[in-house]
Amino acid sequence: MNKLIVSVVVMFVMALVLSFLVHGVLLNGDYTQLQSWMRPQADAQSLVAYIIVAQALFGAAFAWIYVQGREDKPWLAQGVRYGIAIAALAIAPTYLIYHVVTPVPLVVAIKQIVYDTIRVLLMGVVVAWINR
Repeated sequence: MNKLIVSVVVMFVMALVLSFLVHGVLLNGDYTQLQSWMRPQADAQSLVAYIIVAQALFGAAFAWIYVQGREDKPWLAQGVRYGIAIAALAIAPTYLIYHVVTPVPLVVAIKQIVYDTIRVLLMGVVVAWINR
């Protein structure tokens, strides 16, 4: 099977599972305290298909961009650098903006940034390993 297809599938699964771990488990207590401005649980569950689509798009783009920019260099360092780049491009700015435009406390935004940076670092290492 083509390495890009394998990368896309694995990145989608990782994005979905690790995002659930971060937002459904690790940050659940923080989100529970912010429940007054969040969508009710029943409404959120009825929209879970959008989360799946979002994670599929993220996984596909994550894998495709990595494959396009891959160099003939050590795979582990390349994967870590890629994860850092994605965190700087997408993770940190997104949660800092959320902090500004929604009532997400800064401490929660920082946790989101840290946990999701770890998530994309792990994904970067795995996509680099697949494409080594």
